[in-house]
Amino acid sequence: MKKLLAAGSILLTLGILAGCSKKETVQLSPVDKIIAEAQGMSLEELAKKAIEESKGATFYGVGNSSRGKSALPLFIDYLKSIDPSYTLNFEWQQPKNNKIFDQLTADAQKETGTFAMTLIQDGNQIQTKMVDTNILKRFVPKEWAEANGTTAEKFTEFLPLQTLNKVFMFNSTGSKKYANCWDFVAEGQHSLYMDIDSELVGKNFLYMLTKDEYANWLKDAYDKLDAGTKAYVDKFVNAVANDAKDFGLGANGKYALAWIKMWVESYSAQTDDGPICNTLVSKSAKDQSGLLVYSKLRSVKESSEVSVNNIKVAAYEDGYQGIGGYGYKHYLFVTKNSPLPWTSCAFIAYMTCTKEGFQAWGKDMGGYSGNPNVAKATEEAYHHSTGGNKDGVTVFPAKNDRGYDWWTTSGKLVLEDPAYCASVAFTVGSWIELLTKYSN
Repeated sequence: MKKLLAAGSILLTLGILAGCSKKETVQLSPVDKIIAEAQGMSLEELAKKAIEESKGATFYGVGNSSRGKSALPLFIDYLKSIDPSYTLNFEWQQPKNNKIFDQLTADAQKETGTFAMTLIQDGNQIQTKMVDTNILKRFVPKEWAEANGTTAEKFTEFLPLQTLNKVFMFNSTGSKKYANCWDFVAEGQHSLYMDIDSELVGKNFLYMLTKDEYANWLKDAYDKLDAGTKAYVDKFVNAVANDAKDFGLGANGKYALAWIKMWVESYSAQTDDGPICNTLVSKSAKDQSGLLVYSKLRSVKESSEVSVNNIKVAAYEDGYQGIGGYGYKHYLFVTKNSPLPWTSCAFIAYMTCTKEGFQAWGKDMGGYSGNPNVAKATEEAYHHSTGGNKDGVTVFPAKNDRGYDWWTTSGKLVLEDPAYCASVAFTVGSWIELLTKYSN
Protein backbone atom coordinates (compact mmCIF):
# COMPACT_ATOMS: atom_id res chain seq x y z
CA MET A 1 0.00 0.00 0.00
CA LYS A 2 2.87 2.36 0.92
CA LYS A 3 4.46 1.66 -2.46
CA LEU A 4 1.21 2.41 -4.23
CA LEU A 5 0.77 5.66 -2.30
CA ALA A 6 4.35 6.64 -3.04
CA ALA A 7 3.90 5.88 -6.72
CA GLY A 8 0.67 7.87 -6.76
CA SER A 9 2.40 10.81 -5.09
CA ILE A 10 5.19 10.72 -7.67
CA LEU A 11 2.68 10.62 -10.54
CA LEU A 12 0.72 13.51 -9.03
CA THR A 13 3.88 15.55 -8.61
CA LEU A 14 4.93 14.81 -12.17
CA GLY A 15 1.46 15.78 -13.36
CA ILE A 16 1.65 19.09 -11.53
CA LEU A 17 5.12 19.75 -12.91
CA ALA A 18 3.96 18.85 -16.40
CA GLY A 19 1.03 21.23 -16.01
CA CYS A 20 3.36 23.99 -14.86
CA SER A 21 5.68 23.19 -17.74
CA LYS A 22 2.83 23.51 -20.24
CA LYS A 23 1.87 26.92 -18.80
CA GLU A 24 5.45 28.09 -18.92
CA THR A 25 5.75 27.15 -22.58
CA VAL A 26 2.92 29.51 -23.57
CA GLN A 27 4.95 32.38 -24.94
CA LEU A 28 3.42 35.84 -25.32
CA SER A 29 4.56 37.74 -28.38
CA PRO A 30 6.04 41.24 -27.94
CA VAL A 31 2.74 42.74 -29.16
CA ASP A 32 0.75 40.56 -26.72
CA LYS A 33 2.92 41.77 -23.83
CA ILE A 34 2.46 45.41 -24.79
CA ILE A 35 -1.32 45.02 -25.11
CA ALA A 36 -1.49 43.31 -21.70
CA GLU A 37 0.40 46.21 -20.12
CA ALA A 38 -1.45 48.86 -22.12
CA GLN A 39 -4.86 47.65 -20.92
CA GLY A 40 -3.97 48.79 -17.42
CA MET A 41 -2.88 52.29 -18.46
CA SER A 42 -4.66 55.61 -18.86
CA LEU A 43 -4.81 57.45 -22.18
CA GLU A 44 -2.19 59.93 -20.99
CA GLU A 45 0.16 57.13 -20.00
CA LEU A 46 -0.36 55.47 -23.38
CA ALA A 47 0.27 58.79 -25.12
CA LYS A 48 3.68 59.12 -23.47
CA LYS A 49 4.57 55.58 -24.58
CA ALA A 50 3.42 56.43 -28.11
CA ILE A 51 5.59 59.54 -28.20
CA GLU A 52 8.66 57.52 -27.17
CA GLU A 53 7.92 54.87 -29.77
CA SER A 54 6.90 56.78 -32.88
CA LYS A 55 8.32 60.32 -32.87
CA GLY A 56 9.38 61.00 -36.46
CA ALA A 57 8.10 57.62 -37.70
CA THR A 58 5.42 56.78 -40.27
CA PHE A 59 2.14 55.21 -39.14
CA TYR A 60 0.25 52.98 -41.59
CA GLY A 61 -3.40 52.26 -40.86
CA VAL A 62 -6.02 50.38 -42.86
CA GLY A 63 -9.79 50.48 -42.46
CA ASN A 64 -13.25 50.18 -43.92
CA SER A 65 -13.90 53.81 -43.00
CA SER A 66 -11.98 56.59 -44.73
CA ARG A 67 -12.46 58.76 -41.67
CA GLY A 68 -9.47 57.18 -39.96
CA LYS A 69 -7.51 59.59 -42.12
CA SER A 70 -9.41 62.48 -40.51
CA ALA A 71 -8.91 61.18 -36.96
CA LEU A 72 -5.13 60.74 -37.19
CA PRO A 73 -4.23 64.47 -37.42
CA LEU A 74 -6.34 65.13 -34.31
CA PHE A 75 -4.51 62.34 -32.52
CA ILE A 76 -1.17 63.82 -33.53
CA ASP A 77 -2.27 67.22 -32.19
CA TYR A 78 -3.16 65.55 -28.90
CA LEU A 79 0.33 64.02 -28.66
CA LYS A 80 1.84 67.41 -29.52
CA SER A 81 -0.04 68.92 -26.57
CA ILE A 82 2.10 66.64 -24.39
CA ASP A 83 5.34 66.98 -26.39
CA PRO A 84 5.36 69.98 -28.79
CA SER A 85 8.33 68.48 -30.66
CA TYR A 86 6.40 65.32 -31.57
CA THR A 87 5.93 64.56 -35.28
CA LEU A 88 4.34 61.60 -37.06
CA ASN A 89 3.86 60.90 -40.74
CA PHE A 90 0.91 58.71 -41.65
CA GLU A 91 -0.91 56.94 -44.44
CA TRP A 92 -4.41 55.50 -44.26
CA GLN A 93 -5.76 52.99 -46.76
CA GLN A 94 -9.40 52.09 -47.41
CA PRO A 95 -9.47 48.94 -49.54
CA LYS A 96 -12.55 48.27 -51.64
CA ASN A 97 -14.40 45.07 -52.53
CA ASN A 98 -13.60 43.17 -49.35
CA LYS A 99 -9.83 43.27 -50.02
CA ILE A 100 -8.98 44.41 -46.51
CA PHE A 101 -8.95 40.80 -45.32
CA ASP A 102 -6.51 39.77 -48.05
CA GLN A 103 -4.23 42.71 -47.28
CA LEU A 104 -4.14 41.99 -43.56
CA THR A 105 -3.58 38.27 -44.18
CA ALA A 106 -0.66 38.96 -46.49
CA ASP A 107 0.85 41.52 -44.11
CA ALA A 108 0.61 39.03 -41.23
CA GLN A 109 3.16 36.78 -42.95
CA LYS A 110 5.94 39.33 -42.31
CA GLU A 111 8.02 39.30 -39.15
CA THR A 112 7.19 42.98 -38.71
CA GLY A 113 4.10 44.16 -40.50
CA THR A 114 3.40 47.35 -42.41
CA PHE A 115 0.00 48.07 -40.89
CA ALA A 116 0.01 49.11 -37.24
CA MET A 117 -3.73 48.70 -36.61
CA THR A 118 -7.06 48.43 -38.36
CA LEU A 119 -10.63 49.70 -38.18
CA ILE A 120 -12.66 46.91 -39.73
CA GLN A 121 -16.24 45.73 -40.27
CA ASP A 122 -18.00 42.41 -40.96
CA GLY A 123 -18.04 40.48 -37.70
CA ASN A 124 -18.39 37.11 -39.39
CA GLN A 125 -15.20 37.39 -41.45
CA ILE A 126 -13.35 39.09 -38.60
CA GLN A 127 -14.12 36.12 -36.38
CA THR A 128 -13.20 33.40 -38.86
CA LYS A 129 -10.42 35.04 -40.91
CA MET A 130 -8.78 37.48 -38.50
CA VAL A 131 -9.30 36.47 -34.86
CA ASP A 132 -9.46 32.69 -35.06
CA THR A 133 -6.27 32.85 -37.15
CA ASN A 134 -4.53 35.17 -34.65
CA ILE A 135 -3.93 37.90 -37.26
CA LEU A 136 -5.64 40.63 -35.25
CA LYS A 137 -5.25 41.30 -31.53
CA ARG A 138 -7.90 42.71 -29.22
CA PHE A 139 -6.97 45.75 -27.16
CA VAL A 140 -9.51 47.22 -24.71
CA PRO A 141 -8.62 50.65 -23.26
CA LYS A 142 -8.89 50.87 -19.47
CA GLU A 143 -11.02 54.02 -19.56
CA TRP A 144 -13.37 52.56 -22.19
CA ALA A 145 -13.92 49.46 -20.05
CA GLU A 146 -14.56 51.56 -16.94
CA ALA A 147 -17.09 53.72 -18.80
CA ASN A 148 -18.95 50.51 -19.66
CA GLY A 149 -18.85 49.24 -16.09
CA THR A 150 -16.36 46.45 -16.72
CA THR A 151 -12.65 45.74 -17.03
CA ALA A 152 -10.48 44.96 -20.03
CA GLU A 153 -10.06 41.40 -18.78
CA LYS A 154 -13.79 40.80 -18.35
CA PHE A 155 -14.79 42.32 -21.70
CA THR A 156 -14.36 39.46 -24.17
CA GLU A 157 -16.04 40.85 -27.29
CA PHE A 158 -14.41 42.79 -30.12
CA LEU A 159 -13.80 46.46 -29.27
CA PRO A 160 -16.32 48.64 -31.15
CA LEU A 161 -15.49 52.14 -32.26
CA GLN A 162 -19.12 52.65 -33.20
CA THR A 163 -22.39 51.04 -34.19
CA LEU A 164 -23.83 52.20 -37.49
CA ASN A 165 -27.38 51.60 -38.58
CA LYS A 166 -28.98 50.79 -41.89
CA VAL A 167 -32.65 51.72 -41.64
CA PHE A 168 -35.78 51.24 -43.70
CA MET A 169 -36.77 54.45 -45.48
CA PHE A 170 -39.39 55.22 -48.07
CA ASN A 171 -40.25 58.07 -50.42
CA SER A 172 -43.28 59.87 -49.01
CA THR A 173 -44.32 61.99 -52.00
CA GLY A 174 -46.89 59.37 -53.02
CA SER A 175 -49.69 57.62 -51.17
CA LYS A 176 -48.04 54.30 -50.36
CA LYS A 177 -47.62 53.45 -46.68
CA TYR A 178 -45.06 51.18 -45.04
CA ALA A 179 -46.46 50.30 -41.65
CA ASN A 180 -44.86 46.88 -41.16
CA CYS A 181 -41.45 45.38 -41.97
CA TRP A 182 -43.27 42.76 -44.06
CA ASP A 183 -44.42 45.60 -46.36
CA PHE A 184 -40.86 45.82 -47.67
CA VAL A 185 -41.10 42.27 -49.03
CA ALA A 186 -44.71 42.46 -50.18
CA GLU A 187 -45.82 41.20 -53.58
CA GLY A 188 -44.49 43.48 -56.31
CA GLN A 189 -42.17 45.34 -53.92
CA HIS A 190 -38.57 45.97 -54.97
CA SER A 191 -36.75 47.85 -52.21
CA LEU A 192 -33.34 49.32 -53.01
CA TYR A 193 -30.50 47.55 -51.20
CA MET A 194 -26.76 47.32 -51.54
CA ASP A 195 -26.08 43.90 -53.06
CA ILE A 196 -25.06 41.41 -50.37
CA ASP A 197 -22.17 40.20 -52.51
CA SER A 198 -20.84 43.79 -52.65
CA GLU A 199 -21.04 44.48 -48.93
CA LEU A 200 -21.07 41.37 -46.78
CA VAL A 201 -22.41 43.06 -43.66
CA GLY A 202 -25.69 43.00 -45.57
CA LYS A 203 -25.50 39.23 -45.59
CA ASN A 204 -24.79 39.25 -41.85
CA PHE A 205 -28.07 41.13 -41.41
CA LEU A 206 -29.88 38.21 -42.98
CA TYR A 207 -27.96 35.73 -40.81
CA MET A 208 -28.97 37.63 -37.68
CA LEU A 209 -32.67 37.51 -38.52
CA THR A 210 -32.61 33.78 -37.74
CA LYS A 211 -31.53 34.36 -34.13
CA ASP A 212 -34.48 33.69 -31.82
CA GLU A 213 -34.79 37.28 -30.59
CA TYR A 214 -35.13 38.72 -34.08
CA ALA A 215 -37.15 35.84 -35.51
CA ASN A 216 -39.64 36.53 -32.71
CA TRP A 217 -39.84 40.18 -33.78
CA LEU A 218 -40.67 39.07 -37.31
CA LYS A 219 -43.36 36.71 -36.03
CA ASP A 220 -44.88 39.47 -33.89
CA ALA A 221 -45.00 41.77 -36.93
CA TYR A 222 -46.51 38.95 -39.01
CA ASP A 223 -49.30 38.61 -36.45
CA LYS A 224 -50.28 42.24 -37.11
CA LEU A 225 -50.78 41.69 -40.87
CA ASP A 226 -54.23 41.52 -42.46
CA ALA A 227 -55.58 38.15 -43.57
CA GLY A 228 -54.83 38.70 -47.25
CA THR A 229 -51.18 39.62 -46.66
CA LYS A 230 -50.78 36.71 -44.25
CA ALA A 231 -52.04 34.31 -46.91
CA TYR A 232 -49.36 35.57 -49.30
CA VAL A 233 -46.61 35.32 -46.67
CA ASP A 234 -47.76 31.86 -45.60
CA LYS A 235 -46.75 30.45 -48.98
CA PHE A 236 -43.15 31.35 -48.19
CA VAL A 237 -43.36 30.29 -44.55
CA ASN A 238 -44.58 26.84 -45.54
CA ALA A 239 -41.93 26.56 -48.25
CA VAL A 240 -39.06 27.08 -45.78
CA ALA A 241 -40.47 25.32 -42.69
CA ASN A 242 -38.41 22.16 -43.25
CA ASP A 243 -35.26 24.20 -43.86
CA ALA A 244 -35.76 25.92 -40.51
CA LYS A 245 -35.92 22.52 -38.82
CA ASP A 246 -32.87 21.25 -40.68
CA PHE A 247 -30.86 24.31 -39.57
CA GLY A 248 -31.92 23.82 -35.95
CA LEU A 249 -33.59 27.23 -35.74
CA GLY A 250 -36.06 28.19 -33.02
CA ALA A 251 -39.85 28.04 -33.13
CA ASN A 252 -40.12 31.18 -35.28
CA GLY A 253 -37.11 30.49 -37.46
CA LYS A 254 -39.36 29.74 -40.42
CA TYR A 255 -40.66 33.31 -40.36
CA ALA A 256 -37.09 34.59 -40.49
CA LEU A 257 -36.25 32.35 -43.46
CA ALA A 258 -39.49 33.41 -45.18
CA TRP A 259 -38.62 37.10 -44.81
CA ILE A 260 -35.08 36.44 -46.05
CA LYS A 261 -36.33 34.52 -49.07
CA MET A 262 -38.86 37.21 -49.95
CA TRP A 263 -36.22 39.94 -49.52
CA VAL A 264 -33.48 38.25 -51.54
CA GLU A 265 -35.87 37.39 -54.35
CA SER A 266 -37.29 40.91 -54.57
CA TYR A 267 -34.79 43.61 -53.64
CA SER A 268 -33.30 45.82 -56.34
CA ALA A 269 -29.53 45.35 -56.06
CA GLN A 270 -27.48 48.57 -55.92
CA THR A 271 -23.73 49.19 -55.83
CA ASP A 272 -23.65 51.66 -52.93
CA ASP A 273 -25.85 53.32 -50.31
CA GLY A 274 -25.08 56.81 -51.63
CA PRO A 275 -26.99 56.35 -54.91
CA ILE A 276 -29.85 54.68 -53.00
CA CYS A 277 -30.17 57.78 -50.83
CA ASN A 278 -30.00 60.12 -53.81
CA THR A 279 -32.80 58.17 -55.48
CA LEU A 280 -35.15 58.05 -52.51
CA VAL A 281 -35.00 61.77 -51.69
CA SER A 282 -36.01 62.72 -55.23
CA LYS A 283 -39.62 63.59 -56.07
CA SER A 284 -39.45 61.20 -59.00
CA ALA A 285 -38.96 58.21 -56.66
CA LYS A 286 -42.60 58.22 -55.60
CA ASP A 287 -43.46 55.25 -53.35
CA GLN A 288 -40.00 53.64 -53.59
CA SER A 289 -38.28 52.22 -50.50
CA GLY A 290 -34.87 51.06 -49.37
CA LEU A 291 -32.64 49.82 -46.57
CA LEU A 292 -29.57 52.04 -46.31
CA VAL A 293 -27.07 53.67 -43.99
CA TYR A 294 -28.90 56.32 -42.00
CA SER A 295 -26.04 58.82 -42.03
CA LYS A 296 -26.23 59.12 -45.83
CA LEU A 297 -28.94 61.74 -45.26
CA ARG A 298 -26.16 64.10 -44.13
CA SER A 299 -24.99 64.68 -47.71
CA VAL A 300 -28.34 65.46 -49.37
CA LYS A 301 -28.23 68.82 -51.18
CA GLU A 302 -31.64 70.44 -50.95
CA SER A 303 -33.38 71.72 -54.10
CA SER A 304 -36.88 71.99 -55.53
CA GLU A 305 -36.64 68.37 -56.72
CA VAL A 306 -34.52 66.83 -53.97
CA SER A 307 -35.12 67.02 -50.22
CA VAL A 308 -34.75 64.98 -47.06
CA ASN A 309 -38.39 65.89 -46.49
CA ASN A 310 -39.29 63.65 -49.44
CA ILE A 311 -38.51 60.56 -47.36
CA LYS A 312 -39.55 59.06 -44.05
CA VAL A 313 -37.78 56.71 -41.68
CA ALA A 314 -40.18 53.79 -41.30
CA ALA A 315 -39.47 53.10 -37.63
CA TYR A 316 -40.29 56.72 -36.72
CA GLU A 317 -43.84 56.38 -38.02
CA ASP A 318 -46.61 55.93 -35.45
CA GLY A 319 -47.77 52.34 -35.25
CA TYR A 320 -44.91 50.88 -37.31
CA GLN A 321 -44.48 47.15 -36.64
CA GLY A 322 -41.35 44.98 -36.72
CA ILE A 323 -37.66 45.52 -37.36
CA GLY A 324 -36.56 49.06 -38.09
CA GLY A 325 -33.19 48.22 -39.59
CA TYR A 326 -29.79 46.65 -38.99
CA GLY A 327 -26.92 47.68 -36.75
CA TYR A 328 -23.34 46.68 -37.50
CA LYS A 329 -20.08 47.80 -35.99
CA HIS A 330 -16.68 49.16 -36.86
CA TYR A 331 -14.18 47.27 -34.69
CA LEU A 332 -10.65 48.28 -33.70
CA PHE A 333 -7.70 45.89 -33.52
CA VAL A 334 -3.92 45.94 -33.26
CA THR A 335 -2.18 43.76 -35.84
CA LYS A 336 -0.22 40.78 -34.43
CA ASN A 337 3.06 42.08 -35.90
CA SER A 338 2.38 45.80 -35.48
CA PRO A 339 5.48 47.95 -36.02
CA LEU A 340 4.03 50.58 -33.62
CA PRO A 341 1.93 48.77 -31.00
CA TRP A 342 2.09 51.46 -28.31
CA THR A 343 1.04 54.12 -30.77
CA SER A 344 -1.75 51.89 -32.03
CA CYS A 345 -3.08 51.36 -28.51
CA ALA A 346 -2.91 55.08 -27.79
CA PHE A 347 -4.72 55.92 -31.06
CA ILE A 348 -7.43 53.36 -30.33
CA ALA A 349 -7.87 54.74 -26.80
CA TYR A 350 -8.03 58.30 -28.18
CA MET A 351 -10.78 57.39 -30.69
CA THR A 352 -12.87 55.45 -28.18
CA CYS A 353 -12.39 57.53 -25.02
CA THR A 354 -12.58 61.16 -26.16
CA LYS A 355 -15.18 63.23 -27.99
CA GLU A 356 -12.43 64.74 -30.14
CA GLY A 357 -11.12 61.32 -31.12
CA PHE A 358 -14.60 60.21 -32.18
CA GLN A 359 -15.39 63.51 -33.89
CA ALA A 360 -14.70 62.26 -37.44
CA TRP A 361 -17.61 59.83 -37.06
CA GLY A 362 -19.68 61.49 -34.31
CA LYS A 363 -20.36 64.68 -36.22
CA ASP A 364 -23.02 62.85 -38.27
CA MET A 365 -26.16 61.06 -37.06
CA GLY A 366 -26.41 57.31 -37.38
CA GLY A 367 -23.06 56.47 -35.78
CA TYR A 368 -23.02 55.65 -32.08
CA SER A 369 -19.88 55.48 -29.95
CA GLY A 370 -19.42 52.33 -27.89
CA ASN A 371 -18.39 54.57 -24.98
CA PRO A 372 -21.49 56.01 -23.21
CA ASN A 373 -19.52 59.05 -22.01
CA VAL A 374 -18.37 59.86 -25.54
CA ALA A 375 -21.87 59.22 -26.91
CA LYS A 376 -23.33 61.73 -24.44
CA ALA A 377 -20.69 64.35 -25.18
CA THR A 378 -21.21 63.85 -28.92
CA GLU A 379 -24.95 64.47 -28.67
CA GLU A 380 -24.35 67.58 -26.58
CA ALA A 381 -21.96 68.86 -29.23
CA TYR A 382 -23.91 68.03 -32.40
CA HIS A 383 -27.57 67.80 -31.30
CA HIS A 384 -28.42 64.87 -33.58
CA SER A 385 -31.72 64.30 -31.75
CA THR A 386 -32.97 67.59 -33.21
CA GLY A 387 -31.49 67.13 -36.66
CA GLY A 388 -28.47 69.21 -35.70
CA ASN A 389 -30.55 72.25 -34.73
CA LYS A 390 -29.34 73.54 -31.40
CA ASP A 391 -32.45 75.63 -30.82
CA GLY A 392 -34.65 72.56 -31.18
CA VAL A 393 -36.32 73.64 -34.39
CA THR A 394 -37.20 70.63 -36.56
CA VAL A 395 -36.39 71.24 -40.21
CA PHE A 396 -35.95 67.66 -41.39
CA PRO A 397 -37.82 65.17 -39.16
CA ALA A 398 -36.08 62.20 -40.79
CA LYS A 399 -32.74 63.51 -39.53
CA ASN A 400 -33.84 63.70 -35.90
CA ASP A 401 -31.76 60.76 -34.74
CA ARG A 402 -33.40 59.13 -31.72
CA GLY A 403 -30.12 57.57 -30.64
CA TYR A 404 -28.64 54.16 -29.90
CA ASP A 405 -30.80 53.39 -26.87
CA TRP A 406 -34.02 54.08 -28.80
CA TRP A 407 -32.94 52.20 -31.91
CA THR A 408 -31.95 49.09 -29.98
CA THR A 409 -35.25 48.99 -28.06
CA SER A 410 -38.27 50.75 -29.59
CA GLY A 411 -36.63 50.96 -33.03
CA LYS A 412 -36.02 47.20 -33.08
CA LEU A 413 -32.58 47.40 -34.65
CA VAL A 414 -31.16 43.97 -35.50
CA LEU A 415 -27.62 43.94 -34.07
CA GLU A 416 -24.71 42.06 -35.58
CA ASP A 417 -23.25 39.30 -33.39
CA PRO A 418 -19.99 38.01 -34.93
CA ALA A 419 -20.10 34.66 -33.11
CA TYR A 420 -23.71 33.99 -34.14
CA CYS A 421 -23.01 34.95 -37.76
CA ALA A 422 -20.08 32.56 -37.84
CA SER A 423 -22.20 29.77 -36.34
CA VAL A 424 -24.83 29.90 -39.11
CA ALA A 425 -22.62 30.92 -42.02
CA PHE A 426 -22.43 27.35 -43.31
CA THR A 427 -26.10 26.40 -42.91
CA VAL A 428 -28.13 29.58 -43.40
CA GLY A 429 -25.31 31.13 -45.41
CA SER A 430 -25.18 28.30 -47.95
CA TRP A 431 -28.97 28.43 -48.25
CA ILE A 432 -28.83 32.18 -48.98
CA GLU A 433 -26.15 31.56 -51.59
CA LEU A 434 -28.58 29.30 -53.44
CA LEU A 435 -31.27 31.98 -53.26
CA THR A 436 -29.00 34.67 -54.65
CA LYS A 437 -27.87 32.39 -57.47
CA TYR A 438 -31.35 32.53 -58.97
CA SER A 439 -32.32 36.05 -57.89
CA ASN A 440 -31.48 39.67 -58.75
